[in-house]
Amino acid sequence: MPDPKNLPHLHRGNSTAAVIVTHKRVELLRASLEQVCRQTTPVDWVIVVDNGNEQAVRELLVELAGERAVYLPSRTNLGGAGGFAYGFLTALSLGAEAVWCADDDGRPADENVLATLYDVAERQRLHEVSPVVCNIDDPGALAFPLRQGLVWRRRLVELEGDFLPGIASLFNGALISARAMEIIGVPDYRLFIRGDEVEYHRRLVRSGLNFGTCLTAAYLHPDGSAEFKPILGGKMHTQYPDNEGKRYFTYRNRGYVMSQPGMRRLLPQEYARFAWFFLVQRKDPKGFLEWLKLHRQGRQEQFSRPEN
Repeated sequence: MPDPKNLPHLHRGNSTAAVIVTHKRVELLRASLEQVCRQTTPVDWVIVVDNGNEQAVRELLVELAGERAVYLPSRTNLGGAGGFAYGFLTALSLGAEAVWCADDDGRPADENVLATLYDVAERQRLHEVSPVVCNIDDPGALAFPLRQGLVWRRRLVELEGDFLPGIASLFNGALISARAMEIIGVPDYRLFIRGDEVEYHRRLVRSGLNFGTCLTAAYLHPDGSAEFKPILGGKMHTQYPDNEGKRYFTYRNRGYVMSQPGMRRLLPQEYARFAWFFLVQRKDPKGFLEWLKLHRQGRQEQFSRPEN
């Protein structure tokens, strides 16, 4: 059986498609598109999956990307997971050898991000490489807490070295080879929002491919660290989104992800962390029962969505 590590790695000669998923945020999308389109290592296609099916998005894409524009309107909101799956498959159908991910509320920090990612991928022989994801309002802070060793980091200066092997923030500036997708596939539409990135990362870990995070290239994203609540003096974290809808998808989808191969060994820790958070820290037994219910739905693959 061929060793996945022997697959051709990412290199600057790859034809590259940028894939951006958006939903009714055309003004935010402009900032993302402007930075993607001005990269010193240019992309060959700029694919926008428009979950809002808005003419303004089409016009903006053509204005900024010109002949490189590939507009994919959807009358159904596919969510982030379905949107990236649609975009990835379109990129592959066009012949792209690599896919560079972005979203509508984040953007590459500068015009050299893609070039830097390719440089690191060539040096480290990577099949996937991610930039570090920083707070768009405070680029010295991480947009999401990141664990290095046994310590959770929240600021860029706390991270050691310039490359973190085996760690990736997917969909926020990640560069993935088309050959890698033959092994890890495309995101799971059923997850809609929340958990899709974790589940895709799970596949990447199990694939045996080479991947990691480049600390010399940054992707700017709105701060998401507020919903990661420290417990036990900051030694662990639990996730508590700020509204019921986000909690529904987060906890249900996490139940599914944690039941998958490669994740099951973490289940005892999962129960302990959330039990402590809800019962001891928040003193919220009702919240814990709701978490249990949603977690069970995910484990049973009950992916129906709540009625609006």
